[in-house]
Amino acid sequence: MFTYTSPKIKIVDNHELRNRLEETLEELPQKFLAKWALKVAVEHLDHLVQQLVNDPRIDLGIETLEKRITGEIRAFDLRKVGFIVNELAKESTTEASKYAARSFAQAIATGHMRGHAMVCSDYAVKLVNYISDHSSVAEAATKERERQLRIAEELLCN
Repeated sequence: MFTYTSPKIKIVDNHELRNRLEETLEELPQKFLAKWALKVAVEHLDHLVQQLVNDPRIDLGIETLEKRITGEIRAFDLRKVGFIVNELAKESTTEASKYAARSFAQAIATGHMRGHAMVCSDYAVKLVNYISDHSSVAEAATKERERQLRIAEELLCN
């Protein structure tokens, strides 16, 4: 029997869609899960503060994750780059930038541990919570979960 996880951060969420997403992600092989997490996070990188938008650590993270997906590097090497990428969140001066950077760092970390995928998606929801008008937070969270599910379902069909 499948056991759902709880978010490790406080978010307004559509719990039914989160659970459905978690079940769907269980069906994805590790390589596809990492690709999924990257697609989820990259969408929100435009919320990084201006001085981080074109930061070379973004490309470093993406290229290193892609090398891990193709088996060119070990998990150990990816973890080292993950720590470097995580500095983007520490250097963020706005909450939106911090959440976007954390989602991205968790996406990179998904290349060595599956559990980071849901944390990546939860930070994407946290970002959407933060940037949404107070009256539409739940609706925005639902739309984000639907987007995340679409990405996962597309990867399952390919």
